[in-house]
Amino acid sequence: MSNPYFSLKQFTIWQDRCAMKVGTDGVLLGAWAPTKGVKRILDVGTGTGLIALQLAQRCPEACITAIEIDEEASAQARENVLHSPWPDRIKVECCDFKDFLPAGMFDLIVSNPPYFVDALRCPDVQRNLARHSDGLSYEMLFGRSICMLDKDGQISVIIPYEAEKIVTDVAWKNGLSLIRCTEVYTKPDKPCRRLLLSFGLYPQKFERDTLCIEDKNSQYTPEYTALTKDFYVKM
Repeated sequence: MSNPYFSLKQFTIWQDRCAMKVGTDGVLLGAWAPTKGVKRILDVGTGTGLIALQLAQRCPEACITAIEIDEEASAQARENVLHSPWPDRIKVECCDFKDFLPAGMFDLIVSNPPYFVDALRCPDVQRNLARHSDGLSYEMLFGRSICMLDKDGQISVIIPYEAEKIVTDVAWKNGLSLIRCTEVYTKPDKPCRRLLLSFGLYPQKFERDTLCIEDKNSQYTPEYTALTKDFYVKM
């Protein structure tokens, strides 16, 4: 049975009512997403509220809207926010992204989207909703996000390595330009597992780099430690 909560340095995530628990993907995106000059943030599919809370910690002046389609998850995310140091700067809304009508534009939109496209469904409806792309396709994510993004804003996601061409093609068709890509490896001798991607409305100098989580001795690398040390308790 999963631990009902996950403790981080400045806040705790309760997750017993959420299909998707705290994992490396979410922590990576929350720690990696660009935050320079960011004042308004949208977290699409917030789940437990993890990424929204990470960004509140990183951006002391930012106001964050976190939306989640699942009622139980959104209720738990709201409770996690309420018991955090930043309840006045994060608003959790239970709604479908296709129906979401923001009051203004955002400097940063983040999403750890469902990714098991065409994979075998499990009998748990809530878990299917969280893990499959039927409810939140890349087309919907980028197509709707571009209408909510400030002219200098960015959209940041974490995806499986195998989905790179699909995702970048959909982003390009919706008028987005890839600004940065970080390849994520679990160990130096393992294949790339995830990609951290950031898109903008206009072409910019493209950066591609790599991040290895552990070294060959199964110790966290200095780069991964530097990125996540403000969140993980044991770092």
